[in-house]
Amino acid sequence: MKSNWRAFALAVIAAGFCLGQSTTAEAGCVGLNGTADGVNKTTAVSRSQNALATAVQEFKASKRIRNVRISPMRPKPQPYWRSSVSPDLYQKPDVVTSKTHTVCWSGVVSPTVCSTGARVCW
Repeated sequence: MKSNWRAFALAVIAAGFCLGQSTTAEAGCVGLNGTADGVNKTTAVSRSQNALATAVQEFKASKRIRNVRISPMRPKPQPYWRSSVSPDLYQKPDVVTSKTHTVCWSGVVSPTVCSTGARVCW
């Protein structure tokens, strides 16, 4: 009876080590964003989403990974000509897809500037 208990305890411990190693190898996420401007919100959103897609591809190449999970993450605005964006400059609503979150504001030089963000996990 005592040997059965030991065998069971060792099996549970071994299973715990296997589960712990698989989660550690899989855990890793980073927030990425892309910023672009445009003559209108539609153009700026499209360009910032393309900038984010480029950033994701460059990240994958630099880490030498093929598959990633991408989910929306609200980005911190990256204005070109000012240090921050005041609340009255935001152009609502935000554009949220299954993989990205885009915030837009009125620019200094361009009518619209947008930052698109995503959480990329591998």
